Amino acid sequence: MDAGNLPAESSSLSHGKHRRRNSRDENLDRFIPNRAAMDFDFANYMLTGKKAANKSTSPCSPGKESYRKQLAEIFNMNRTRILTFKNKPPPSLNTLNNTTPLSPKFKPTKRTRHISQVSLLSSYINLNNQHKQGTDSLRPQQSSERTLDAPEIIDDYYLNLVDWGATNTLAIALGNSVYLWNAFDGSTSELLSTDDDTGPVTSVKWAPDGRHIAVGFNNSEVQLWDASINRLMRTLREGHGGRVGSLDWTNHILTTGSMDSLIINHDVRIRSHITTTYIGHNQEVCGLKWSTSGQQLASGGNDNIVNVWNLGSNQRIHRFTDHTSAVKALAWCPFQSNLLASGGGAGDQSVKFWNVNTGVCLDSVNTGSQVSSLLWSRHEREILSSHGFNENQLVLWKYPSMVKMTELHGHTSRVLNMTQSPDGYKVASVGADETLRLWNAFGTPEENKHGRHNKAEEPFASFARIR
Repeated sequence: MDAGNLPAESSSLSHGKHRRRNSRDENLDRFIPNRAAMDFDFANYMLTGKKAANKSTSPCSPGKESYRKQLAEIFNMNRTRILTFKNKPPPSLNTLNNTTPLSPKFKPTKRTRHISQVSLLSSYINLNNQHKQGTDSLRPQQSSERTLDAPEIIDDYYLNLVDWGATNTLAIALGNSVYLWNAFDGSTSELLSTDDDTGPVTSVKWAPDGRHIAVGFNNSEVQLWDASINRLMRTLREGHGGRVGSLDWTNHILTTGSMDSLIINHDVRIRSHITTTYIGHNQEVCGLKWSTSGQQLASGGNDNIVNVWNLGSNQRIHRFTDHTSAVKALAWCPFQSNLLASGGGAGDQSVKFWNVNTGVCLDSVNTGSQVSSLLWSRHEREILSSHGFNENQLVLWKYPSMVKMTELHGHTSRVLNMTQSPDGYKVASVGADETLRLWNAFGTPEENKHGRHNKAEEPFASFARIR
């Protein structure tokens, strides 16, 4: 049927029907999501009036025709679509509290985080001397000139030579000696020094109490020191037949990994300290990391293998063989207990994420260079990786998208190790360029506090919860 020949009564009824339906709050169907956004007056004109006008044969003067065109232009009647959407309607006034996340106008924005290198002291400090240093505040700066000098650091990918304790004291192994740097006042001191028959020092790891520290040596011994009084408490000589390059603690259990491919748990409270021996690698064990629960141990070796062990037995839970180079970098996720990250050496260059409940590799990212360390942020869903050739940089990634957030440059040779401050914000990195650098890699407490205060109030927060 020709729309131009519709009876006037039918057109009026149809138009009235649409007017009645528009009076409802919601008027939807399967093809037109929201009829309230339609201009039915113009649609009715397009179906009836305009076509009737086009069929009119009455003569029209040039002036009247020009006036009609201008009128159509003013009222936007030159459109060709019969059904067309209007402009977006204004927001409803009947909304929830404007401070809720449902209001886009007041959506909280996160402060921009400026990541920069932090000066440890006001000038280069030679850790090889034993002079006390003056107090110096940690000032953010862009240049890489102010660092701690770390002479005689061993350029060996498989060793773990720096660790940050719970009392905010950083320990670093330089040749045959171990030095302590107090992050509160900037003072440095020597903890121990040994001879060439025992040394060099191949690993350091603070106990959870921040007072005692384990030190591994090239001759396969492990020493336990009380750093508060600089006293040797115990020497563990049994168990290993090669250098001890990796250490980690879970409560009173010290776990050691050696070049002899063995992993040993030591209960440091008892005389017969060896409690468990894990046999699962066939080359040097260069990475050890206990989960936050202290029930699962991840180990990485020069055999390109990642193993996951259970504290209660010497049986292996998982064996991951996807890496194609040595695995030293291991990190358990602080916000997802079953998530483990591992990083491969120069022949692999990837960071892989594992679900230790199922044994599935969730993701693998090619970083383009050797991965020496991995650290999760405790405050954001981010992970930091340190690298060797060719850029010698630190890279901050957003998880799980693994988008690069920033790259931190400063080391002129490969980064050997990273360690995290007790508050989780700062990161110390040591490189083969014999420098120790401190970074505000994960923000500052002030930024975190600011973000909490600006966090929008949850809708219906004033209502009682069922559970």
